Parts: sequence; structure tokens; C-alpha cells
Amino acid sequence: MKIKLLFLFVLINFSAIHAQDFPVYTFNEFEPLLNQQNDTVYVVNFWATWCRPCVKEMPAFNQLFEKYSNEKVKIILVSLDFGENIQSRISSFKHNHNLKPDIVILDDPDSNSWINKVNKDWSGAIPATLIYNKRNRKFYEQSFDFEDLDKELNKFL
Repeated sequence: MKIKLLFLFVLINFSAIHAQDFPVYTFNEFEPLLNQQNDTVYVVNFWATWCRPCVKEMPAFNQLFEKYSNEKVKIILVSLDFGENIQSRISSFKHNHNLKPDIVILDDPDSNSWINKVNKDWSGAIPATLIYNKRNRKFYEQSFDFEDLDKELNKFL
């Protein structure tokens, strides 16, 4: 009996760690996050768990989050994952990579209708990052290492 209770306790705690719900948006619901008009600098990264260059650059966003955690900088990782079990896959990914920034899921399969609204020159390839504040915005269709990402962010501070 004690072993069954212990197993149940471990299972519940493990499930709680991995059962994080991430906000899921259509593009119309998500679009306001691309146009905030306040004193914060936004770093919005479009990525997916299956994208090797996206996964490779995740430590740079973690470092950026840690470096600017006491500043008016908001990092949002926008997952473009699709298919079954998105919440659990992203939760496992976040846990395995120890990701600190906020993660949202953009679940709008009609990407041809919204890609140009993010940036008119975006081909739709990922990773892609938008850095903006109320005065300026710049879009990057590329991977980043921490040094280059930090350098670009500093242009907005």
C-alpha cells in the first residue's frame, strides 16, 4: 500500500511539472502582442521544437532573459508547433531546455494570411525574431547566438 501511495505521489508531482498550459492564440488574438505601445522592449521569437536551428538558439534567449530580467524587456517565444499533444511536447521541451522566457502557441494554420502582418518581407522560415518598442522595430529571419542577439537588443534600449 505504501509503495502504491508513493508511486501515486511521484506520478502526480511529475505530471504537475510537465502539465503546464501555454496560452494558445489564433493570429487575430496574438497580433496585439506585436504592437504594444509602452516603455518595454519586446523580443518575439518564432520557433518550433522540430526546427534544429530554433533549438540551437534557445540558450541565447535564456541568457537574454536572465541578463535583462530586471529591465523593461519582455521575451516571448512563439511556438509554431502543430499536431497532437502540443501542450505536453512544449512543456517537456521547456523543462528539458530549462527555458525561462514566456512561451505562447500560435495555432493558426492559415500562415499565408498572417506572415506578412508580422513583417512584409518574412518568407515564413523559422527561426525568426521581431525586436520592437514603441519607437522602432526590426525583423530578423535568422538564427542568433547570444552575443548577436544582445547586440541587436541593445539598439532598442
